[in-house]
Amino acid sequence: MATDTNKPTFIEPQKRQPNLTKAKLKAYDTESDDIEFMFNPTEISFTRAVKWESKQGNRGSELLPKVNFSGVEPYKFTLKQLLFDTYETKKSVMEEYINNIKKGVEPTKKDKRPSVYILMWKDEYFYCVITSLTYTLNMFLTDGTPVRAMVDISLQEVDKNNLPGTKESASKGKDRDNSSHNPTGKK
Repeated sequence: MATDTNKPTFIEPQKRQPNLTKAKLKAYDTESDDIEFMFNPTEISFTRAVKWESKQGNRGSELLPKVNFSGVEPYKFTLKQLLFDTYETKKSVMEEYINNIKKGVEPTKKDKRPSVYILMWKDEYFYCVITSLTYTLNMFLTDGTPVRAMVDISLQEVDKNNLPGTKESASKGKDRDNSSHNPTGKK
């Protein structure tokens, strides 16, 4: 019996699934848990405003108001349309994910303020606080268990050297009032 050795062999191409690296809001303190999420944006937009002040009646030679630099606002960033899904496990998306995210906009027991996070996705972007959380439950099991949620989280940068709730300030200088560190007011 002869075998056909000239017959071509077809190899099925394998579909490669992209290995997405999860992004993370890493909790700076120990009272909160990290928040991990799948994040594959087509673009990332950061916003920062510069503050300029002008005084009424204070005019320059062109009769335009004189403006003085007053500082910069922190960077702001919104994570939009993050999808959390527990349909396959039939567990509540609230218990698995959303309740942990909600802790980011609720006061902690220790400091009575929400937690500070570090936004990380491959690299460390910045230290931040959650300024706004919006979540929409959009799929339910027949018994009413929510199994899918779309989440938007707005973040605001904080100075990593002068975090909210710390006792020591990173600002230094000869004109700094040290009364908060020296209750007697003596120098």
